[in-house]
Amino acid sequence: MTRAKPFLAASMAVPPGCVVPERRDDAPPPGTVVSGHYPWCFGCGNRHPTGLHMRVVAGDGLTVDGRCTVGEHHQGGPGLAHGGLVSLAMDEVLGGLGWLLGTPMVTGRLQVEFLRPVPVGTALALHAEVDGVDGRRIFSHATAHVDEPGGALLARAFAVFVAVDIDHFRRHGRADEVDAAVESLRYDPSSAPWTVNP
Repeated sequence: MTRAKPFLAASMAVPPGCVVPERRDDAPPPGTVVSGHYPWCFGCGNRHPTGLHMRVVAGDGLTVDGRCTVGEHHQGGPGLAHGGLVSLAMDEVLGGLGWLLGTPMVTGRLQVEFLRPVPVGTALALHAEVDGVDGRRIFSHATAHVDEPGGALLARAFAVFVAVDIDHFRRHGRADEVDAAVESLRYDPSSAPWTVNP
């Protein structure tokens, strides 16, 4: 039996002429924690009782790294992480790239390739980077490994995010909570546009 090659949708491929942007001068420096944009976010929020509580840290260039642990509330099959939870972890770390580009962004497409089962209790180390930007579309990819030296590769993802303005979240979400999140981060669009990515 011949194994099929991994599928990458044509809409996920980085288009010819796509530009790899420069990291913004006012982006958080490498080593800075950039997650925690909204306390009730299931991915990174510190107030969500069963969330991932992911910690995303700015890396060099256009990269970020994330850490989280799969808990009892994240199961699909008994004792194993739900595939949607692994996808969420990938989406969360990829979303952290917006802090380096200086723009809020939303997930347009996300393709995850699951390579190994992820047992409950597994600490995940995730890495994401920008592959290029074409207009409002931001192409990126991520990997998830067991968080230990030489940890096994568990999953990889390809994503297309879409740059939006902060009013996108006011129009489609809860405007009062968006305003509270912006205020809590002391958002100043003229001096630090990277400080919010709800």
